Amino acid sequence: MDSRSPRGERLFRAAAVSAGSTVVVVIALIAIFLLVRAVPSLLANDANFFTSPEFRTTDPDDLSFGIRDLLMVTVLSSVFALTLAVPISVGIAVFLTQYAPRRLTRPFAVVIDLLAAVPSIIFGLWGIFVLAPMLVPLMRFLRSHLGWSFLFHKGNVSLAGGGTIFTAGIVLAVMILPIITSVSREVFRQTPFAHIEAAQALGATRWEVVRMAVLPYGRSGVIAAAMLGLGRALGETVAMLIILRAAAKPGNWSLFDGGYTFASKIASAAAEFSAPLPTGAYIAAGFALFALTFFVNAAARAVAGGKVNG
Repeated sequence: MDSRSPRGERLFRAAAVSAGSTVVVVIALIAIFLLVRAVPSLLANDANFFTSPEFRTTDPDDLSFGIRDLLMVTVLSSVFALTLAVPISVGIAVFLTQYAPRRLTRPFAVVIDLLAAVPSIIFGLWGIFVLAPMLVPLMRFLRSHLGWSFLFHKGNVSLAGGGTIFTAGIVLAVMILPIITSVSREVFRQTPFAHIEAAQALGATRWEVVRMAVLPYGRSGVIAAAMLGLGRALGETVAMLIILRAAAKPGNWSLFDGGYTFASKIASAAAEFSAPLPTGAYIAAGFALFALTFFVNAAARAVAGGKVNG
C-alpha cells in the first residue's frame, strides 16, 4: 500500500495539473484566434480603432470602424447597473444573514437565486415592452431637472419607447442582482461569531454589529462579487440587443443615449459574417470585449484571493 501511494500521488497530481492547465490553454487559444483574425482588418482599417465612433464594414475595400461608442455604451450601462445592484444586493444579503428568521431565509434566498435562471431574452422582452414605457416619464423628469449633468442631458435617441442606456442599465441590474447577492450572502455568513459576540458584549445594537463586524469582514468579498457582476453585465448580449435603440449620431456619455454594446453589435451582424475583412472587424471588437472582461474577472479573482489570504 505504501509503495503504491507515491505513484498514486504522482498520477493524481498530474491529472490535477492537466485539468488546471486546460483552462489556461483554452483561454490562450481563444485570445490567439481572435488576435490572428482581427489583425488583417485592423491593418485595413481607415479609422482609429480606439477613438472612432463609426463602424462601417459593408465594403471590404473601405473599412472604417472603431470601438468608441461600443465601449461607451458597454461601460456606461454596466457601471450604471452595478451602481443600482450593489446596494440592493448587499441589503438583501445583510437581511438574509442578520435579520431574517431562519424559516424565511431559505425560501427567500431561493427566490433571489431563481432570477439567475431566467433567460436573457425574457429579461429583454420584459425590459422593452413592460419596463421601458413605465420609465419614459421618469426619464423626461430627470432630463428636465438634471439635464445640466452630462449623464442626463439629451441623448442621441428619442425617449419615446425607452430604448436607452437608462432602461438597459436597470434591466442589467436585475440580471446581476442574484450573482452579487449570492456571493455577498456567503461572505457575510462566514463572519466569525466571536466578532459578533464581541460587538454585542460592548452593547452594540444589531445595526452596529452589522456596521462594525459584518460589513468590514465582508468588504473584500462584496467588491469581488460586484466585479463578477460587472463581468456578467459587460458580456450581456440578447437583452441589450432587444432593448437598446440604434443611434444615428455618436453618443455623449448620457444615460439617455442609445446604440450598441460590444456583444449586441457583434450579434446584430452575425448573419453577415461572410467576407474575411468585415468579419475581422467584428472579431477585433470581440477581442476588445474579451480583454475588458478578462481584466474585470482577473481583478475580481485577485480581490477574492486577497480575502482568502487575509
